[in-house]
Amino acid sequence: MLPSQRTLFDLPREVCYLNAAGWSPLPLAVQEAGRAGVARKGRPWELAPDFAAAQHERARAAAARLINADPGDVALIPSVSYGVATAGKALRPPAGSRVLVLEDDHSSPVLEWTTRAPAEGFAVETVRRPGNGDWTAALLEAVERPGAPPVALASVSSVHWSDGGVLALDGVARTLRARGAALVVDATHAVGVVRTDVAVLDPDFLVFPTYKWVLGPYGRAFLYVAKRRQGEEGVPLEQTSHGRRGIAADRVPYLRDLSFAPGARRFDMGERDHFVSLEMAAVGMEMMAGWGADAIAGRLRALTDRMAEGLRGAAGVRLADARVRAPHLLCLEFPDGMPEGLDGRLAAEGVHAAPRLGRLRLSPHVYNDEEDADRFVEAFRKLAR
Repeated sequence: MLPSQRTLFDLPREVCYLNAAGWSPLPLAVQEAGRAGVARKGRPWELAPDFAAAQHERARAAAARLINADPGDVALIPSVSYGVATAGKALRPPAGSRVLVLEDDHSSPVLEWTTRAPAEGFAVETVRRPGNGDWTAALLEAVERPGAPPVALASVSSVHWSDGGVLALDGVARTLRARGAALVVDATHAVGVVRTDVAVLDPDFLVFPTYKWVLGPYGRAFLYVAKRRQGEEGVPLEQTSHGRRGIAADRVPYLRDLSFAPGARRFDMGERDHFVSLEMAAVGMEMMAGWGADAIAGRLRALTDRMAEGLRGAAGVRLADARVRAPHLLCLEFPDGMPEGLDGRLAAEGVHAAPRLGRLRLSPHVYNDEEDADRFVEAFRKLAR
């Protein structure tokens, strides 16, 4: 099993940090990359002419490696919402069709469609949280419901942020494709930990940021765009010089070829030359790839299972079955309501977790160990008493 990587982080022993799903601590190497980036921006005349392009491609390749994509199919973007908006520019649900979203899913994969639905005449159908926690079955049931209007697309997270439910999207994707429907995936809580392979899944668009599970900074995200979405209808959200084949400040004529650049590079954000954060993002993703998603998932499953076992029999707490929850998220449900101020009282004990929609979400990462898991259980049981 992958051992704890605590020594690679600035994480004091007395701190039990279980909120990677909120924001992860930066590894020491990522912090150093940030300091080096700031120094470069302080002396820009020392940068080689090809420095920015090399940074772009390093980060693009690191992101592609995590999802088994061709780097040319990955765009550099600032956020998940930006990625979904880019997808929304290419996807036009017909009037009378359905767009499927998940109940209480994060706003990013939802608001694009709810905002457009009234004017464009399609319906946004919310798949309700299933009582047994099986989001996959609930989503498939919605897709296949007899007599329902046709599904144009599903825009969903692959791991639900508030309850830790994991969706087995491979089967969902096949079912959608058989109906001519598209799939947009917010993989924020999956990439790097839950094996994500776009060659198998074949989504139309898949997006993830770096500030949570892949140990990077804010303001960096990556968008996978299937080749079938890179044709003439693939118009980027922003109009940039680097999104075109022939606009360059050092050449005459300046606007010599306005056709779009090939592949997903046309979808790169404007002002993508982030000397500081791009390298930070690349270093974090390279570390994650070095450990491997399966090894990380195995490590984190052991920790969440250990905490679940320690909570067995705790009064007033309900946990989802292991078969329907992600390996790295353990969400405590309180049928009678979460005790007031529970997260604050845990923090006073040096244990940090996040309240989410009436649940307490525990999200360990590679810097956590068995001592952290046991410490949470001890603190929780003490406070529950």
